[in-house]
Amino acid sequence: MIGIIGALEEEIALIKNDLTDKKDYFISGSTYTVGKLFGKEVVITKCGVGKVFSAIASEVMALKFNVECIINTGVAGALSENLTVNDVAIGVGTVQHDMDTSPLGDPKGLISGINVITFESDANLTNKFERAVKDLNINYEKGIIATGDQFISDKTKKEEIKNSFNAIACEMEGGAIGHVAFVNKIPYIVIRSISDNANGDAKVDFPKFLELATTTLYHITKRFLELY
Repeated sequence: MIGIIGALEEEIALIKNDLTDKKDYFISGSTYTVGKLFGKEVVITKCGVGKVFSAIASEVMALKFNVECIINTGVAGALSENLTVNDVAIGVGTVQHDMDTSPLGDPKGLISGINVITFESDANLTNKFERAVKDLNINYEKGIIATGDQFISDKTKKEEIKNSFNAIACEMEGGAIGHVAFVNKIPYIVIRSISDNANGDAKVDFPKFLELATTTLYHITKRFLELY
């Protein structure tokens, strides 16, 4: 079974509507819809915004549905100059940019206890998503996606995250999903369509381009499932 997590209903609605043989499960405040698409069994949920919600959803998928992989689909702010609205960021790994115990001598982003900064994405999932994006002729970049419980709309903060982690995009869920996938030894990937440029215009850009970005994700995810 393939697990798909989105923070917002818009990020999963189109794919969920395409599922056949659907059955809903209500667990820990969220609905998990199980169904079939292109002959694959899929479970999909809207987790809510932020790292705690996405971690809960990931753990449910690991323990309740025993998923073979987790895909986090959604929108993100661009950090890379190579990305603009409706382009795609394919995560080769995630970091949690707001995890900071550097006053104790740790590097920024270090997750204490497991001593990991970057949660690497699964290479097979990365390659298949890259092929899907190429097949659809969408501009993309592969790189680190930075996660934190902040909507980034400040140029100074944007540059700080970009320079600290060499990240190409920022969002609010993927790093926590990577964390849960790591401790449960489940392959995962974060795929993000760019909805804004994480600068002073971000609060204006985000609602304007959300529908466009999520439609792009829908076509990419369908192509990925065809290839999987």
